Amino acid sequence: MTRIAKIAILLTMTEQEVLTVSREKVYNFSAGPSMMPESVLNKAGSEISDYMGSGMSVMEMSHRSKAYDAIIKEAEKDIRELMNIPDNYKVLFLQGGASQQFAAVPMNLMKNGKAAYIITGQWAKKAYQEAQKYGEAVAVASSADKTFSYIPDCSDLDIPEDADYVYICENNTIYGTKFWQLPNTKGKDLVADVSSCFLSEPVDVTKYGVIYGGVQKNIGPAGVVIAIIREDLIRDDVNPATPTMLKWKTQADADSLYNTPPCYGIYICGKVFKWIKKMGGLEAMKAHNEKKAKILYDFLDQSKLFKGTVEKKDRSLMNVPFVTGNEELDAKFVKEATAAGFVNLKGHRTVGGMRASIYNAMPIEGVEKLVEFMKKFEAENA
Repeated sequence: MTRIAKIAILLTMTEQEVLTVSREKVYNFSAGPSMMPESVLNKAGSEISDYMGSGMSVMEMSHRSKAYDAIIKEAEKDIRELMNIPDNYKVLFLQGGASQQFAAVPMNLMKNGKAAYIITGQWAKKAYQEAQKYGEAVAVASSADKTFSYIPDCSDLDIPEDADYVYICENNTIYGTKFWQLPNTKGKDLVADVSSCFLSEPVDVTKYGVIYGGVQKNIGPAGVVIAIIREDLIRDDVNPATPTMLKWKTQADADSLYNTPPCYGIYICGKVFKWIKKMGGLEAMKAHNEKKAKILYDFLDQSKLFKGTVEKKDRSLMNVPFVTGNEELDAKFVKEATAAGFVNLKGHRTVGGMRASIYNAMPIEGVEKLVEFMKKFEAENA
C-alpha cells in the first residue's frame, strides 16, 4: 500500500482509531518548520500533560512561576555553553521570527542613519528593504545577477565610513548558499541572520555584533527567535519610533520576560540544546552535517539527470537545491518522492526544482535513502 493510500484511509478513521496507528516513518526535507530530533519529541510527549510532577503542562504554566523560570534559565545556560557565548553578550528569546528583526535591527542600531547590506537572497533583500524605512540602507554587494547562486567577494567592499553596521544573511535557505568566510566589515559591527545554519557548526561569537535567527529549522518549533547581542549595542538612545517590544533593552532588562514569551517553544529549544550537547556539541554537529551533505553533493556532481544550482565553493550544508532541467520531470520527481516517503522536496516558488533541507535532525540514513531513490528515478527517466 502506498503512503498516499494510507493517508486516505486515515482520513476516514475516527479519532480513537487514528490514535492506535503508529507514526509512519517519513524523511522530512522541509526548509522550515523542519524535522525535530525524535528523542526530543518523545521526551516532550512524555511531559506534555505533567511537567516533572507539577500537574501542569508547560503550555499551562505561568511564565512568572519558579518552574518556568528554571526552564528558560537552563535553556540560556545551555546555549551559552554550546556556542561559548562571552559574558558581554545578551541572549534574548523573542517572538516575531527573524523577519521582525528586519525592522528591529535598524531601529536599534542606526545611530548615524546608515547601514551596509550584502544581498545574497530573498531574506537579505527583504531585510535591506525594511531598513530603508528607518535610514539609508546601502547595498554594497549582491549576487542577484546570477539568481543568488553564489556569494560575492566581500574582502574589500566599499563600506561607507559612517555605516552603523554591515548586514548579512549567513546561510541562504532558498538558494542554498553559505558565507564560508565572513565579510571584511572594515571595523563595522557585523549583524547576521543565521536562521538556517543556527547551531549547525561552531561559531566565534566575538566576530559579530548581533547574531539572530528563527529556531524553526535547527532548534525548535516556529514562533521563537533567538538574538545574541553584544551589550554595548543594547541602548536607550534608539530610534524614537521603536515600539517598546522591539527595543532590545526592553527585552534584555526583563531577561526575555517583559511579556509572556513563547513558553512552550523555548522549552523545546532547551530540549534540543541538551540533545546537541549529548550528540557531542557543535564540532560533532558540523561533522555530522558535512557527512550528509557530501553524500548528496557527490551524487549530484556525477549525476546525468540531476544538477545542483550553487557554485561549489559557496554550497550550504543545510539547504541543497537541485533541478533536472525539465519542469515536468521535476514535478514527477517530487510526486513520486512524496509517495515514497521523502516529503517537502519541492523547491521554493522563486527558484523551482527541488530542495533538500538536511538540518541537524536529519539522520544520515535519510540522505542515503534519498540518494538511492534519486538513482532509481534517474535510471527510470534517463
